[in-house]
Amino acid sequence: MGNSFWETQFVLAPPPAPVDRQGAVDLHLPGGDGPHPAVVVVHGAPLPPGAPDPRDWLLFRGYGALLAEQGVVAAVVSYQVPEPAALPAAAEHIAGLVEQVRADPRVDADRVALWFFSGGSLLMADWLRTPPEWLRGIAATYPLLVPLPGWDVDPRFRPAEALGAADGPPVILVRAGRDALPGLLAGIDAFVARAARAGRPVRLIEAPDGQHGFDALDHTDQSRDAVRTARDAVIALLRPA
Repeated sequence: MGNSFWETQFVLAPPPAPVDRQGAVDLHLPGGDGPHPAVVVVHGAPLPPGAPDPRDWLLFRGYGALLAEQGVVAAVVSYQVPEPAALPAAAEHIAGLVEQVRADPRVDADRVALWFFSGGSLLMADWLRTPPEWLRGIAATYPLLVPLPGWDVDPRFRPAEALGAADGPPVILVRAGRDALPGLLAGIDAFVARAARAGRPVRLIEAPDGQHGFDALDHTDQSRDAVRTARDAVIALLRPA
């Protein structure tokens, strides 16, 4: 992805939702009376040099609007991982932001899902290892599930190794078939295999011809279908029990 990726249009064009910026969280708000279920959107890391706040990227504004259109509060968070050693601090920061979202009176605190992207997906390990009762599911799009070559990462941030009991929250993975990020596709395969051995449900949504960042870079019917399918799968997790 080039350094202008954040200026690239989202592959869908949902109507913009009202956005309430509260510290490091942007809440994309649906219409109607709440409280509403929520999806916390965790962007990738590390960010490219010179990148603006991901909350201002057209991609994540698109996802926020896409979820709000369906009656869900989309909470797009902002955090920094300047180097792999910063992952523990980022994890604590994001956990605090999730609690901030759950405490908002417009949010149903018992119907929350987490949606990770790219390198931010290493941070899903904590939530897989010890999922809270309110967590309805975890999604990840073109997820990096193993560290990149040369990264010295705390073993805590290896999602496949965090998989535990079969009664954990469902997992949704969106795979781009032409993803060239080193080790990414192999990491997804290893995660799925380990989840099967652990009895954990994992749903794979495919964009077979998609590249990393296909939801902004590949304006095709296949990309649009994959994004819609992922959205619908995440929202299905949030329906009342």
